[in-house]
Amino acid sequence: MLDEPTRTAILKLKAAGHGTRAIARALAVARASVRRVIASGEVAPPPLIRPELAEAQRERILELYARYQGHLGRVHEELLARGVELSYPALTAFCRKHGIGAPPPPPAGHYTFAAGEEMQHDTSPHAAMIGGRLTPLQSASVVLCYSRLIFFQHYPRFTRFECKAFLTEAILYFGGAAARCMVDNSHVIVAAGTGPTMIPAPEMAAFAERFGFTFKAHKVGDANRSARVEAPFHRIDKAFLVGSMFTDWRDLNARARERCDTWNATFSPKLHASRRELFAAERLHLKPLPLYVPEVYQLHTRIVDAEGYVHLNRNRYSAPWRLIGRTLEVRETLERIELYEGPRRVAAHQRVYEPLDVRLTDPAHRPPRGQGLARHPQPAPEELEMLAVEPQVANYLAALKRQIGDRRAPLRRLLSMLQEYPREAFLAALRQAEHYRLFDLDRLERMVLREIAEEYFVLTLTPEGRDD
Repeated sequence: MLDEPTRTAILKLKAAGHGTRAIARALAVARASVRRVIASGEVAPPPLIRPELAEAQRERILELYARYQGHLGRVHEELLARGVELSYPALTAFCRKHGIGAPPPPPAGHYTFAAGEEMQHDTSPHAAMIGGRLTPLQSASVVLCYSRLIFFQHYPRFTRFECKAFLTEAILYFGGAAARCMVDNSHVIVAAGTGPTMIPAPEMAAFAERFGFTFKAHKVGDANRSARVEAPFHRIDKAFLVGSMFTDWRDLNARARERCDTWNATFSPKLHASRRELFAAERLHLKPLPLYVPEVYQLHTRIVDAEGYVHLNRNRYSAPWRLIGRTLEVRETLERIELYEGPRRVAAHQRVYEPLDVRLTDPAHRPPRGQGLARHPQPAPEELEMLAVEPQVANYLAALKRQIGDRRAPLRRLLSMLQEYPREAFLAALRQAEHYRLFDLDRLERMVLREIAEEYFVLTLTPEGRDD
């Protein structure tokens, strides 16, 4: 069908007195088409009228659409069952043309951002070849809206711990944070509400306050509002993950960081500059980094098992063998697992992502061969202190240790009794307890108190039966 400019030219040439053959030759169109345009005399092309196979089934389609709540696959199955010869593409085209179902999408909007005004964060599920195996992962990305500077990493999961650790890395990569961080309505950040009424989780709000920005969420379904971070995910998948082989998670994220540097330094025809060049102007408007940025870690409490390991995320990490049975504080970072006894760090391991159910053992955490804890126990500090203060307790102390095993609470109590009570009364009661093999410290303390009462609290009475 000829378009409107061509039809206009035909009518003008005809009005100028040119013949059909000359007009067809000049415009390189068929003479029959020229004759039809001249006969119609209309500049506008005639409407294209095609019969629609589904038009006869319009009422039935509307009925089935309501019954199956908009599922066109079920509507098509029901039509075929009733003998209607209609293909599924014809059905969907008919519904789109006549507005049956969802209305046509509105045109996308355009957002303009000032330097340092907003950064956008989101995640997307992908897969990559890690260690020779196709592994599902979560791609996390942050983009500065003015310069489009991008930073992305990958994780086997994405909880609030990974979110805080990733955003810390991104802000350090940028050298500062934008005033606002636009996110979707994910529960990782959101505690309640959606869109403008979103309330971030307290720990996420405190994290944002540390770097001087606030979390905001777009309306549900308004993905165009976060298009700055949504658009690069296709590029991350197709231009980085697909076809690449990675040794492990550390290799994956190290190469992802290198790819960020490459993309940010590449000239963009759309931006008429590279992202790094635009970032040079935006960096001056970012929130400055705090004086100290602590490493993000997740805190756990674990008991060292009988084999000398702590369990975390289906993996086992060794602890010093002298701490078997003790409760330790475990700090999990993105790269390390650190074990603390009180304020002192007693062990550190590289974090294992995969495979699961493995044991990571530090040889320094195991006793020398043939010198286990049961064969050569080391004296407890309380024992050494008692022997230094009063060597006469050695025999009773050795017998007591055979009764209590590795427990240190009875040793601390015995040391306290030695320090608090008169030495003579304490030793007399101790000799008697040793003779009768009494290791109940409550009973021993009563014996000490009885010795004290007899020795130090004797009352002298006057002849009249009264004390002086």
